[in-house]
Amino acid sequence: MIRKTLCVAALVASAPCAHAIDGGSFEIGFGNENTETLRFGVHWNWDSRWLEEHSWTLGGYWDFQVGRWSGPLRPGRTGQDVWDIGITPVFRLERGTRTRVWPFFEAAIGFHLLSDLNINSERLFSSHFQFGDHIAAGVRFGDGHRYEMSLRLQHLSNGGITSPNPGINFLQLRLAYHAL
Repeated sequence: MIRKTLCVAALVASAPCAHAIDGGSFEIGFGNENTETLRFGVHWNWDSRWLEEHSWTLGGYWDFQVGRWSGPLRPGRTGQDVWDIGITPVFRLERGTRTRVWPFFEAAIGFHLLSDLNINSERLFSSHFQFGDHIAAGVRFGDGHRYEMSLRLQHLSNGGITSPNPGINFLQLRLAYHAL
């Protein structure tokens, strides 16, 4: 299953690869039943921006991530690692005119493939395919605003396409770097 997941992810990721990678990210967080998550990602900025004549502009980027969820090991219960590969179009509202620190807000809905259906004995997913949505708030800072830090609230579920649909929620700290 992992081989199929990686092949599909490579095909999906090839679409935004038409130009160079614009940056990378690292996320760490926790979710339901003390599940921990660790993710690495790359992103490609969209060429379009809207509302540029205002102090807040709307833009976005493609976010491709590979991550691992670790379920807790408790006495009498089992836990395991689940690998997550996702591609997400992200909308970002950003204040970036003549300020040292650029605050921003994000909203996104993307697609994820999971390597396994259960993270622990309490949470069983019914499909490897999951939708992932998130909201976030953060800041860009530093030389050329290359660095960013944000706090994300993410929810993954199959959107009701099959049962059961337990979903899982994560609170994540994201650090990112933007190439100029």
